[in-house]
Amino acid sequence: QVQLVESGGGLVQSGGSLRLSCAASGNIFRLNAMGWYRQAPGKQRELVATITTTGITNYVDSVKGRFTISRDNAKNTVYLQMNGLKPEDTAVYYCNAEIVRLLGTPYTSWGQGTQVTVSS
Repeated sequence: QVQLVESGGGLVQSGGSLRLSCAASGNIFRLNAMGWYRQAPGKQRELVATITTTGITNYVDSVKGRFTISRDNAKNTVYLQMNGLKPEDTAVYYCNAEIVRLLGTPYTSWGQGTQVTVSS
């Protein structure tokens, strides 16, 4: 089995920064696309950013210019640098990754989530 473990969430004032990390471990041959999603209270989970194995990134419009997704393939880790945080960024942030094993079909795994709270 594969585990994705997020870290780096917390409470920050508006305009502040946080860096989220998500490390994958377990039965992994390779990780394909990785991404960050978030879910605010009473809202659906939404895509924040994704990154391919070659570093091509994609962001939701509301975070463009403020958030940066990156990955370290040697460490099976994806990061989300969040600058200029706003109260509307408050949510539980989840990472996911497409897991490729030596045997079996690829599948998507999710982390348990980390809370980000931005105070005004």
